[in-house]
Amino acid sequence: MPLVVEKRSGEREPFDRLKVVSGIMSACKNRPVTDGDIDVLATRIEDQLRNRHETVTTQDIGMAVLEGLKGLDDVAYLRFASVYKGFEEAGDFEREVGLLVKATEPKRRP
Repeated sequence: MPLVVEKRSGEREPFDRLKVVSGIMSACKNRPVTDGDIDVLATRIEDQLRNRHETVTTQDIGMAVLEGLKGLDDVAYLRFASVYKGFEEAGDFEREVGLLVKATEPKRRP
């Protein structure tokens, strides 16, 4: 069953896995992430999207990539987030790092 992407403009187009792979690869450039890791993540994202609906938004895709990168590589996550969320100043990075650390650090027992 084809997966359709609804863009912000309202235009619809077929899902293109290569666009997801390209975005992940850009975020992971010069990071200790293998092509296999990227392929597995892209497949997982596509499967998640297909399980939701026949039509997904570009926002759905962006958020799925962010969530996937969060578990793969913190620096790649921040790179992708900076473009996807349109960071404009250092404070944007600080806020996102705070959210990332808060979401990934285990709770310490007293």
